Amino acid sequence: MDSEDDLLGAHDMESGEDDFYSGGGSDDDYNESDGDEPDYGFVEEDVDDSVMIASHRSQINYVVLKEEDIRRLQMDDIGRVSMVLSISEAEASILLLHYHWSVSKVHDEWFADEERVRKAVGILERPVVSTPHGGELTCGICFEPFQREEVVSLACGHPFCSTCWTGYISTTINDGPGCLMLKCPEPSCPAAVGQDMFEKFASKEDKEKYYKYFLRSYIEDNRKMKWCPAPGCENAIEFTAGTSNYDVSCSCSRSFCWNCTEEAHRPVDCHTVAQWIRKNSAESENMNWLCLNAWTAHGERTGGFYACNRYESAKQEGLYDEAEKRREMAKNSLERYTHYYERWASNQTSRQKAVEDLQKAQLEKLEKLSDIQCTPESQLKFITEAWLQIIECRRVLKWTYAYGYYLPDHDKKQFFEYLQGEAESGLERLHKCVEKELEVFLNAEGSSDNFNHFRTKLTGLTSITKTYFENLVKALENGLADVDTTQGASSKSTSSKSSKTKGGGKGKGSSKSKNSDGN
Repeated sequence: MDSEDDLLGAHDMESGEDDFYSGGGSDDDYNESDGDEPDYGFVEEDVDDSVMIASHRSQINYVVLKEEDIRRLQMDDIGRVSMVLSISEAEASILLLHYHWSVSKVHDEWFADEERVRKAVGILERPVVSTPHGGELTCGICFEPFQREEVVSLACGHPFCSTCWTGYISTTINDGPGCLMLKCPEPSCPAAVGQDMFEKFASKEDKEKYYKYFLRSYIEDNRKMKWCPAPGCENAIEFTAGTSNYDVSCSCSRSFCWNCTEEAHRPVDCHTVAQWIRKNSAESENMNWLCLNAWTAHGERTGGFYACNRYESAKQEGLYDEAEKRREMAKNSLERYTHYYERWASNQTSRQKAVEDLQKAQLEKLEKLSDIQCTPESQLKFITEAWLQIIECRRVLKWTYAYGYYLPDHDKKQFFEYLQGEAESGLERLHKCVEKELEVFLNAEGSSDNFNHFRTKLTGLTSITKTYFENLVKALENGLADVDTTQGASSKSTSSKSSKTKGGGKGKGSSKSKNSDGN
């Protein structure tokens, strides 16, 4: 699938701008942030265009977290648990790792049965073995004798020398994230190894690995957070519940669905997207209608993969007479798929072209237009807004073709195609206006009186197109419920008329009956 990783450029938008399809901004507490808080806003001037597009179309129901933001949130949770439960930060970390970084779960379980929780996670209150106050102790790994001050024990009391602790911790760190749940080296001992032990015995290189695992666990064990799927991106997304819109956009420029991590696809649901992706990946199967033999039997000797002559020769020999119907059905199925796929791909291409045109407008055309028309660039925002609307609408329109491919209901399909057609027509008018008519003013030798007329026209088309797509998105997200409502009302009306005709004696049939009796 194409991603939005290449989207570059920037666009300064007003923070109170209405979003595309959500009916306004959110009152989320995340909006009230200072310079030290996570990246809660998505409308800064140095943010990529795809980020602007996503923030323009959706509520701010998510937060982009950089590494320092994640670390700060993690330490805040550790500090909160440590303070409320009156335990060390190392013990608080053990608890949070065990309960998947859910502070509320830690508190609930702890206050419900502290002793049970301590045993479950390995935070022991007293040693399980007794050690003499003086003399030598034997290390439980190398079995060498050491002075008491040369051995280190967890709360359980099992003694191990510093060298063995270093080797034990280093080995588990290099084995992977399992080191986060490390227990005492003594077999069957439940005592947990806390972060303080890693600080004491791990090398600098091993500490870096450990803290990387520790940081990643905060995201990967948290149901409200996910890593951005863009290659090389180390940002995470914290998603706020309470909305059906899962489209989010990272500050690296990747827009994706938080639910399934595929590219942003509202208003189409994740199940339909998964079906469509699988369908697109089965190209070889889609071409099998040309010949009823297996795909692996094709090649240059049969006329090529896409121009097979095996079928025609077999048909002349009478081998495929019975399979003709199946072949035609397969051919029709492929033609139907091709119809939707070509339009899906075409809108993706148009969207990418629109992104490039927006970048070019921001870098070159707006400054040139400002000079020619003697208009400040701040008054040319309507052009950028038009391009943003086009980019967003191309994305929506692209996915409506996947939606239409899987829409079986005839009545709903007619309504869907009507809404889709209206939206597409509006989009084409807008795209033509900003792409073609703008060139007239860019190539003019001086300011033109018609420029204000162009401004009014383009602003109007942007607004109208937005409305068309709002209606389309709402209808698809509601499952085209208006069709069911209309059919229900029509059915009731028909039923009412029928009952009056049959039982009321007021219909034409009843009048004729009376006349017949009278005659």
